[in-house]
Amino acid sequence: MNEAISEMLKPYDCQTPADYKNALKEIVQQIALLGLSRQGFFYKTAFYGGTALRIGHGLNRFSEDMDFTLLKPDPNFSIEKYLMGVEQELLSYELKFSTYKVTKKFRTPIESAFIKGNTLEILISIDNIKFPVTGTHKNELLKIKMEIDTDPPQPSGMCETLFLTNPIPFSYNILELSSLFAGKLHAIISRDYPSGRVKGRDFYDFIWYMKKKVTPDLQYLEAKLKQSSKLDENEQLSLDKLKLLLTDKISTVDFTEAEKDVAPFIKDEFELKVWSAEFFNSLIQSL
Repeated sequence: MNEAISEMLKPYDCQTPADYKNALKEIVQQIALLGLSRQGFFYKTAFYGGTALRIGHGLNRFSEDMDFTLLKPDPNFSIEKYLMGVEQELLSYELKFSTYKVTKKFRTPIESAFIKGNTLEILISIDNIKFPVTGTHKNELLKIKMEIDTDPPQPSGMCETLFLTNPIPFSYNILELSSLFAGKLHAIISRDYPSGRVKGRDFYDFIWYMKKKVTPDLQYLEAKLKQSSKLDENEQLSLDKLKLLLTDKISTVDFTEAEKDVAPFIKDEFELKVWSAEFFNSLIQSL
């Protein structure tokens, strides 16, 4: 395996195939960021969402997708021209992945693309694996979804520049924590749960923000809620209104399903035992 990848794997102390899958996905995410940065992608965009919180601020859970937002609306923006650069960046570290843009029947402000590679082929290329890669089908794909909001609400969230040193030093834009928290609150309030599939990762991240005592950017959150029709155009978002929206949402959540969603991405499932409507309502009141 490429020496840089071996060095990037060491801090994860992988013991099982699942550990390696999570670690490799995160390494691919970091190299994808490098490929995007090399192409000037962050002159126009900022990183946000759970993966941004994990890579940029050390969130204690693994994440799957990579979410970005333009700094200002641009209906003509296309992620496609950046994908080959991401693919070539990964290949330069001996990671064979393909990329493709998702073609949609109807135009939406969200551009989507995927990075994908054969999980088993990547795992067996790692010299340190001494055990059978059980539970990994020969055709299993390691997939990372990339989404870009091409029509961000105004005012847009504030962003900052952060740095990574692996696999080489580079910079990238990320929304500031107050704006990241606003985006997470918007996701909690606006996300629907078809067939009971609750996005437990949203609630795990909510706890992180509350522990860090981050204050959400209410102006940015208000703009996002109005854009998604979760708040009337003539209504102003107050802290009391936000608490009400969150409390209403909490009342609809099946926290058993929420726990199932987030469990594969964390080390200690015991921290989920306290999850309940009462627990989250107590956090909401301390906003």
